[in-house]
Amino acid sequence: MPEDPKSLIRRLYEEVSAGNLAALDELLADDVVEHEQFPGLEPNKDGVKQFFAMFRSAFPDLRMEPHEMLAEGDLGCARMTVTGTHRGEFMGMPPTGKRIEIEGIDIVRTRDGQATEHWGVMDAMAMMQQLGAVPEQASA
Repeated sequence: MPEDPKSLIRRLYEEVSAGNLAALDELLADDVVEHEQFPGLEPNKDGVKQFFAMFRSAFPDLRMEPHEMLAEGDLGCARMTVTGTHRGEFMGMPPTGKRIEIEGIDIVRTRDGQATEHWGVMDAMAMMQQLGAVPEQASA
């Protein structure tokens, strides 16, 4: 198991990108708290697993690529890019076949090689614009 926060975040991104969601059982503590809540999902381990299953179903070629990564004590932070092609239903939206490329920031608290807390910010507006669900803003 990875011990330092950056290794844990990197492994989490690699496993989700590879579609190996079973690895979440190992990487997430049973008492993990999800602070970036998604509508309709509990802010716990089951909710996180459901989120990634839903996201991978909608974007089967989903990739999470870390860029800058920082760690201090039991906290790790990563700026990342999420890419994928919309091939399955997402939040009631039928597949569009459109590609997304969005930025995000994750902060993860770790204990004994597992994530115990997560805070995240993802550019959901850019994703919805790229999918055509929200019109893009006209340039000035």
